[in-house]
Amino acid sequence: MQTRYVLGMLIALPLALNACKKEEVSKPAAVPPPVTSTPAPPPTPAPAPSAVVTVTRITLGNAINTERKVTTPSESFTPKDTIYAAIDTTGAGTATLRTKWTYRQNGQETVVNEDTQTIAPTGPATTEFHISKPDGWPAGQYQVQVLVNDQPAGTKTFTVK
Repeated sequence: MQTRYVLGMLIALPLALNACKKEEVSKPAAVPPPVTSTPAPPPTPAPAPSAVVTVTRITLGNAINTERKVTTPSESFTPKDTIYAAIDTTGAGTATLRTKWTYRQNGQETVVNEDTQTIAPTGPATTEFHISKPDGWPAGQYQVQVLVNDQPAGTKTFTVK
């Protein structure tokens, strides 16, 4: 019987020890730090329309090259010429260029043509305007006025002989 008792104790002892063992408290999982992101910078505003585009030169002639520049500047034309105005600008932004071509005779001024182009240069640029009259221009004094966003930017006078 003693053997049974010892055997019973040997079996009961590990069970009792196991039951008395402190249960380990699990540590809470480490919480990762909150993710912080740097907000994107606000977009850069576009340049103000035309406030930075200015006319630097108006050149007249009867022919232009592939860069829209007048090949031979002139202020005198024949009645059958196509008359080109190469308008050089500087600056960047969006602007509206307008030309107003007039004929002057005996103190009277007659509008020959008006034309408008919207440009968006990013630096120095040349814009071309022209007029032509297949049956010929009357001899006399003419003028082309250039406006940037309806503000006067320059004039050039010329003659048809």
